Amino acid sequence: MEMVAASRMRRAQNRVLAARPYSEHIQSMIADLAARPGPDAAAHPLLQQRPTRNRVGLIVMTADRGLCGALNSNVIRRATADILEAGGPRSVDLVTVGRRGQDYMLRRGIRLEATFTQMGDAPDIVAVQPMAKIVMDQFIRGEIDAAFIIFPKFVNTLVQRVTAEQLLPVVPAKVSGGQPEYIFEPSPEEILAALLPRYVEVQIYQALLETMASEQSARMIAMRNATDNAKELIDTLTLSYNKARQAAITKEITEIAVGSGALGR
Repeated sequence: MEMVAASRMRRAQNRVLAARPYSEHIQSMIADLAARPGPDAAAHPLLQQRPTRNRVGLIVMTADRGLCGALNSNVIRRATADILEAGGPRSVDLVTVGRRGQDYMLRRGIRLEATFTQMGDAPDIVAVQPMAKIVMDQFIRGEIDAAFIIFPKFVNTLVQRVTAEQLLPVVPAKVSGGQPEYIFEPSPEEILAALLPRYVEVQIYQALLETMASEQSARMIAMRNATDNAKELIDTLTLSYNKARQAAITKEITEIAVGSGALGR
């Protein structure tokens, strides 16, 4: 399992590192466009900042399988804390990605808005479009006031950091005095209307890639530790066996020597 995870980890790492620049740039572009002054600067429904958050949407990403250390439990612990902070399960619309998160929430009696499993080792962005549609439709209809995504962010092979990012509403960038002015064609509002749905899809897709890279890295390390622990246990048991065997042989030799001495007399 360690070798299989190592092979999959390399491919997952390459995918997540290749996707990061696009994800970061579209996030920066959307935040910059949302901050541009204009007659319809905040007209798009995905940009509406609501003063109170009575209901929150959460997308929680875990692995389908275990044997990857504390990765799944860390994500579930963070999701549980955020659910309680939002006011409990009745104040949260929950979408799970991965069987581990799904099973945990169902065992706790938490209703799921939707669940997605068996995403495969190399999903494309089409796979996340249903998730993005659910969240965007809920936000536009006013069923949720904000949407967040919780996932294990891949830092390196040894470190996977549980992260919660806000998907909706999009937070505009802070406009500084030295910010350059751009001429947009078509208008910033039209560009936003075209890019905002794509932005939500890209952020969810990036989180899915981060989750898969984190899963394979954590599984490789967990299986390596399990192998080392098994070898150490085998060495300990072998040493104990050899000691017991040597003690038994010594006892038999002693008994034979004592018996021979008694017969000689």
